[in-house]
Amino acid sequence: MSLLPVAASARRHHVVLPFEIAGSQYNPVTWREIAGWDDDDQLAAFRAFRISCAPILAQTKPPADAKALGGSLHEPCRAARSAHINTAAQARVFFERHFRPVQISRLGENDGFVTGYYEPVIEGSRTRTDVFNVPVYRRPSNLFVRGIRQDATGLPNGGQVFRKIGRRKLVPYYDRGQIEDGAIAGRGLEICWLKSDTDLLFTQIQGSARVRLQDGSTVRINYDAHNGYRYTPVGRVLIDLNIIPKEEMSMQRIREWMDANPEGAKDLRRQNRSYVFFREVRLSDKDEAVGAQGVPLTPGRSIAVDKALHVYGTPFFITGTLPIDAPQAKTPFHRLMVAQDTGSAIVGPARADIYFGAGTEAGQISGRLRNPIRFVLLVPNSLDPVAAARTVPLPHARPAPGVKRRARGHYRHRAHWHRRGGP
Repeated sequence: MSLLPVAASARRHHVVLPFEIAGSQYNPVTWREIAGWDDDDQLAAFRAFRISCAPILAQTKPPADAKALGGSLHEPCRAARSAHINTAAQARVFFERHFRPVQISRLGENDGFVTGYYEPVIEGSRTRTDVFNVPVYRRPSNLFVRGIRQDATGLPNGGQVFRKIGRRKLVPYYDRGQIEDGAIAGRGLEICWLKSDTDLLFTQIQGSARVRLQDGSTVRINYDAHNGYRYTPVGRVLIDLNIIPKEEMSMQRIREWMDANPEGAKDLRRQNRSYVFFREVRLSDKDEAVGAQGVPLTPGRSIAVDKALHVYGTPFFITGTLPIDAPQAKTPFHRLMVAQDTGSAIVGPARADIYFGAGTEAGQISGRLRNPIRFVLLVPNSLDPVAAARTVPLPHARPAPGVKRRARGHYRHRAHWHRRGGP
């Protein structure tokens, strides 16, 4: 079955689709065609899905931003709430009964792409000392995100962010360099203090951390807001400067280089003008980090997705090989995941960040993941991807060699338009 576009072509031909994800193509498949589907422990995924169902069922009206799946997860969530499921086989039957599988990818591509993330466990202090002198800031009161209430928690990592001067004047917020130089110091915004700016940078990249204090207690911090600047991956900068080869890139290699080059690390950090503010959360050491959906994440089952395209709680089956066991390993990875988080670098219909839990081992696995892999989106039965496949036209064929220059130019324009229409 051909992969079919579900965005520009549909709008251009005025096709009414059961669902539509911008810049994507999809291929309805059968459960038996999904590699590894029968081998997975869907019970673990079902438990993660039920956690996501609580906020979904608590919604009294459809979300304001109409996404492809809309409110269609309500029906399987209601079924999950009343179902008595205790085995992987029962969970597998549940998903097969309430969803249809659709392989999904960016328009013109077959594979998606995954990275990994985790919750760092780092040393810190409630007070500033000679050793712990890098502040972890809470959100400043003069930071505004257009269209968002000032007292909201967990502000989106997109949108226009401003600093208020006086009663009315709004200007761009301070960037990373200005904040590191003390632009907001001395305002009582410090939650705690860390040993190094590198620790802080990696905490900001991950979005949460467990800070171990000298008395043995733990401070749990979660993402709360950002300063409005686009995130620049420091790993990409090091690759572009030919400092670390692309094939050797990992979080561990970045940290090693930064620790060995303090002045270079300072310049590198400041090329990423984005800066994250945190809030302290009341979680025990046994509790997992909380994702953007507002629910605890499940290691190995929760993923961060593009929130502009996908609905929290959506199940995805990810199938392929990943370097789980070792940096060069090709460990089979066939697993049902649940979308419960997001991130500024997670963009596209088949793009995910896999949550691996907290601590050193989770960090090592997360740090080496940058891999192509197949995505299967589980679509609730109330939406019909097969019907959509019958009505959406295929993209125009690529002109054969020798076609007149004008025709070739027309094709290039169309291809560029499709790409711009995607994320």
